[in-house]
Amino acid sequence: MIDIAVIGSGPAGLSAAINARARNKNVVIFGNKIDTSALFKAKKVDNHLGFFDINGKEMFDIFLRHIQKFEITIKTGRVTQILPLKDFFAINFENEIFNAKTIVLAVGSKKSKKLDGEEKFIGSGVSYCATCDGMFYKNKSVVVIADNLEAESDVKFLSEICKDVKYIPSYQVQSNFSQNVEILNFKPKKILGDKNVEAVETSEKEIPCNGVFILQEFILPSDIIFGLEMQNNFVKIDRACKTNLSGIFAAGDCTGWPLQLSKAIGEGQIAAQSAARFIDSK
Repeated sequence: MIDIAVIGSGPAGLSAAINARARNKNVVIFGNKIDTSALFKAKKVDNHLGFFDINGKEMFDIFLRHIQKFEITIKTGRVTQILPLKDFFAINFENEIFNAKTIVLAVGSKKSKKLDGEEKFIGSGVSYCATCDGMFYKNKSVVVIADNLEAESDVKFLSEICKDVKYIPSYQVQSNFSQNVEILNFKPKKILGDKNVEAVETSEKEIPCNGVFILQEFILPSDIIFGLEMQNNFVKIDRACKTNLSGIFAAGDCTGWPLQLSKAIGEGQIAAQSAARFIDSK
């Protein structure tokens, strides 16, 4: 059982992990590859106290040395669902289940809006996990919308069980797929249907389908945790970084403006300390 599971490997998540260990709690970080962080790609960082004339990669190298010193585990991949149970949370990470007493969400912020119709059809044809839901579409037609190379393994998996796969990537594809996969350089606009998904409207044409898999590096926290209160697509928290769900805390860009390094690190500290106090109060 993990004491504090940190979802996100950016500055807020790393800060939360360090402070969780400082409170003598066992902690695991679940997050994307470090080099996907916007900070990692920054050419120059000058606005964080004590750091100047440094680029994002150099700063992350320092952060990771701190993580390694505390012997904190980082698991690289995607969390697709968190289920609140009686006394703990079940985390679906790459189709493997981990249990944790508390959660710190530090998943960053989404840079693009949801597609029209996306939210309406969640659970009725829209999915964020091919491994979890792929078998529901055996011998059916699906559309996959993705923004990262890691999605290609999911496309291959779906091609093995689905009748056909229409793949709409927003990056340069690097894999070779089977004949039932068609790569479309279109822009997805809207998900169509009545009670269930029936088609995807794109910049070029309408694509009939039975399901849509949206495989992005970022998933809104409210799509991972049912009942999580959001405000303008950000997680709503109080001064202690508590969310509306007991045992779940949030920090960093996912909680709203300002989207700045110092704020993320500070909230990571607060969220971890609040999570530690929550555990100690039990």
